[in-house]
Amino acid sequence: MAKMTAKERLFAALAGQPTDRVPIWLLFPYHSTYYYVDVRTHPDYKPIFEASKEYAIMLNRRNLGTPSDVPKLRKRKESIPLFTPEVTYRSEDIQDGGMTISREYIEYRDQSVFEEIRTGPSGSQVKKPIASEADLEFFCSLPIETDATRLEAELEKRLPEFLREKEDFPDEYGSMMLDLGEPIIPIYHGANLEEYAIWSVAQADCVKDFLERNMQRLRIIYKWCLERDLADVYFLVGTELASPPLVSRSTFQQWIVPYDKELITMIHSYGKKVIQHYHGQIKEVLPDFAGMAPDGIHTIEAPPVGNCTFTEAYNVVQDNITLIGNIQYDDFRNFTKEQMVAAVTEVLNECKGRRFILSPSAGPFLEPLPKQMSENYLTFMKTAWDYPWS
Repeated sequence: MAKMTAKERLFAALAGQPTDRVPIWLLFPYHSTYYYVDVRTHPDYKPIFEASKEYAIMLNRRNLGTPSDVPKLRKRKESIPLFTPEVTYRSEDIQDGGMTISREYIEYRDQSVFEEIRTGPSGSQVKKPIASEADLEFFCSLPIETDATRLEAELEKRLPEFLREKEDFPDEYGSMMLDLGEPIIPIYHGANLEEYAIWSVAQADCVKDFLERNMQRLRIIYKWCLERDLADVYFLVGTELASPPLVSRSTFQQWIVPYDKELITMIHSYGKKVIQHYHGQIKEVLPDFAGMAPDGIHTIEAPPVGNCTFTEAYNVVQDNITLIGNIQYDDFRNFTKEQMVAAVTEVLNECKGRRFILSPSAGPFLEPLPKQMSENYLTFMKTAWDYPWS
């Protein structure tokens, strides 16, 4: 088979077509993000980034300020509002003896919820803003921004920077990838997870109403991006936020499946690709992924971290979805070179001849980067590159 560019290798893999070599994805964006190390400029990562130009595909993950964490969204001036302008935000810092108490309020009609961080000599404690049923009911009642004119005006403000990055990104490396969010994200990130599972039963209708209204907002955002042909790949990263064992499969089917399926169908209607992200115990809900029909799933995790091998996953999805993974991030920290070679080879032997992209389980967040981990990144790429894939 003729040698492919990284972009050709990526899209062939996502379409279930043969590739000259196994596609290798490090999860390194080309441009900087707030959640990953800037691999292009950080001295520990730069040699790996330079090698990735030869060996790996790149998906330049951007978000246009749309995924909405709570309440941190208002701290990021680039974020597109989740709520209408009537919802306001306020911060305060309190000194209480040797303790610093920082609160971030979301306020509406003389009611509020707040995130609280208590920092003292013994460390920090965090109280999430949605900490009780009353908090949940208030939060889910807040008016979500669904005015297309206002949302599109916010997106237009961010478009020039995105287009500059798109122009700067070398096309042959892979693709721009948009991560625009899913309806469940604000509730999950704002919630006390000890209560979250209870609410999936006791407050299911309340949450469902919020999801329906947030989906109205997301339809506008996704359509705006798709109509402007901003990216060829979309990354859905909220899929894992309402799934077993935290909540039941039935909840997953109500809070995740209908919304992801609609978004995937919309994205496919414009000829674009979708990768769904899912950490953990995926086996029980794999049939639901088959029904949602993304182009790829990242990441399939075998025991002991997850509960599903690649072989088991292929038995469910057949060759209808490209599976992505699956060397654990901690293994990059801990493995010897020989162990990394063996782990990569074992995965490639298991997946050879199937729809597959090799990747770590997580992106580059550790700094400084230990020398052993740096060497393992290079070993990971070189072992896969030399593997007789085609």
